[in-house]
Amino acid sequence: QVQLVESGGGLVQAGGSLRLSCAASGRTFSSYAMGWFRQAPGKEREFVAAISWTSDNTYYLDSVKGRFTISRDNAKNTVYLRMNSLNPEGTAVYYCAAGETDDSVVGGPQFWGQGTQVTVSS
Repeated sequence: QVQLVESGGGLVQAGGSLRLSCAASGRTFSSYAMGWFRQAPGKEREFVAAISWTSDNTYYLDSVKGRFTISRDNAKNTVYLRMNSLNPEGTAVYYCAAGETDDSVVGGPQFWGQGTQVTVSS
């Protein structure tokens, strides 16, 4: 089992930035690919970004490329999502996720956090 706890959400104005953090505990964090998903009101949960366990590979939703950056610190068992140039379409609950492979974390993570709310005001 892997337990995931997100933090760093909040209210930000359009054009602003936030950094989300996800602290992991349980089984060996460094062996898991990690990702971020989001769910906006009335919409399905969607993939946002993912990172391989070595940090060699990163993946992004097209609409966030160039604005969001995913990173991880295996020594701290933490994955981050830096979000710049936020717009109101970024308002959502953001979820941290873990999977045994890059493909699994993008398509069907094994473990989920509880989520953190991000609200972007116009």
